[in-house]
Amino acid sequence: MEYFAIIIGAIFVNNIVLAQFLGICPYMGVSAKVSTSVGMSGAVLFVMTLATIVTFLIYNYVLVPFNITYLQTISYILVISSLVQMVEIILKKVSPELYQALGIFLPLITTNCAIMGVALLTVQNEFTLMQGVVFAISHATGFALAIILFAGIREHMELMDLPKAMRGAPAALVVAGILALAFMGFAGLV
Repeated sequence: MEYFAIIIGAIFVNNIVLAQFLGICPYMGVSAKVSTSVGMSGAVLFVMTLATIVTFLIYNYVLVPFNITYLQTISYILVISSLVQMVEIILKKVSPELYQALGIFLPLITTNCAIMGVALLTVQNEFTLMQGVVFAISHATGFALAIILFAGIREHMELMDLPKAMRGAPAALVVAGILALAFMGFAGLV
């Protein structure tokens, strides 16, 4: 039951983008097409999960035993940036099209506050390693749900006859707000 609460809470109730407002940069920047949103979601899932595992281990087996928890932020940044570089190298070799489509937003995962936020929340909530992994995967799934829904709506809006002043970013921000309000309906679920 505890894992179920973590999963539902992370995906719907405390969605990392729509409720906690972390990871807004890739959410707004990469969501123009569903295909790039799916690619970004996969990269975020991979980096978020691995970063949570590695930062959990570093925190509990290096920082706490040596009483150097004040180095938490800098060590987390180093881990996350290293993982993003690894993802970038792999994507460049495996899928050059996706690598080109993600463009500047792939290196921006390094500064994606959602990745750092989940790593910090795992420690703050005093999760075990398994709970932390479920927490990270669930938040990445919530990120994917939010960005893919948003991308689908934005693609559909391209076909609509919107007033000139509402085209592009203004309409996207209104839709993002409406999606955030819709996800607020899940509050109190867990």
